[in-house]
Amino acid sequence: MTQAGLALPGLAGRRTIDQVMPSVAAALGSRGFANTLELPEAPRYVVLLVDGLGQTLLEAHAAEAPFLASLGGVSDVVCGVPSTTATSLTSLGTGVSAGSHGMVGYTSRDPETGLRLNALRWDLPIDPVVWQPRPTVLELLQADGIEASSVNDAKFVDTGLTLCSQRGVPFHGVNSVWERLDVIVEVIEAAPRSVTYAYESRLDHTGHAYGCGSEKWREMLTTVDQEIADLRAELPNDCVLIVTADHGMIDLPMENRFDVNQHPALLNDVTMLAGEARFRHLYTRNGSADDVAARWAEKLGDRAVVRTQDGIEDWFGPIAPEVRGRIGDVVVASLGDFAVFSTADFVIEMKMTGFHGSITEPELRIPVLVAQ
Repeated sequence: MTQAGLALPGLAGRRTIDQVMPSVAAALGSRGFANTLELPEAPRYVVLLVDGLGQTLLEAHAAEAPFLASLGGVSDVVCGVPSTTATSLTSLGTGVSAGSHGMVGYTSRDPETGLRLNALRWDLPIDPVVWQPRPTVLELLQADGIEASSVNDAKFVDTGLTLCSQRGVPFHGVNSVWERLDVIVEVIEAAPRSVTYAYESRLDHTGHAYGCGSEKWREMLTTVDQEIADLRAELPNDCVLIVTADHGMIDLPMENRFDVNQHPALLNDVTMLAGEARFRHLYTRNGSADDVAARWAEKLGDRAVVRTQDGIEDWFGPIAPEVRGRIGDVVVASLGDFAVFSTADFVIEMKMTGFHGSITEPELRIPVLVAQ
């Protein structure tokens, strides 16, 4: 069930982040993949994901990112629901949506134990390969004779999220931007047919801390833009550079931060909260999902879309049986500059300025830029 009168933006018919790597694979000449995004054929590719670089933000700050703003690319691409890093990186890496790969949010419930898993910290003793058993596109390309690799911060080696989203190929850990540039160029030049995934996190961190409308965020965007221009200049001429992102971001004013702990009636029959402020998973007692959804919908009104799992495939894609229990029995997708907080469960969120996770266009729209 959902509230009557509220639009339910789905992903059907739109280009999505899970189409990026299969399109790259097809452009590299690997059989069995579809070049849905119509990327140019080339023997070598680098796919650089800039965490938090939403298309709406890039358009609004083109002056601070002259190189990126000068690039053409694929229009109207969205990251998927929820619009959050763990989900999007796994969608990118596996070429399937959240309902299939099972990384359904920043935090979610493990149906086996009833405990809450933080997908970035990977704070439960769960084997990532069991949690997310699908192969990555990179490892499929490696098996097809194309040299594939991942270049990322050294601290991310063998983390749960890395193993879920980018496993099966050599991981090159780096400790600085310049080291990353050198390593990317080195591994790309080492083989006549190759693909490398790389990741940049500082823009997202700056947005969470200071806001994506802050001077610090704009300065970081300019820095990242110049670094990407430098990378393109160092890559071989026969290599295509793709620049994409995992989500956008918005800033939330303090007055629109709804603390559910100040409204205890909303927690009746709710056994666990998960997700994040802009996209909450609510796990409920058996048979109570409709009643919980009705209470939340009445209280939040047009500030959020409240849904049960009925028909939710338009957000998550086809949902595998083992994934169903990870998704909230009720989900709450915030609209505008509103969000649902829990000072009892997620204290750190109140200290943040920039947020993402929900279904609004500034959070969903991502760039897929092509630099040849």
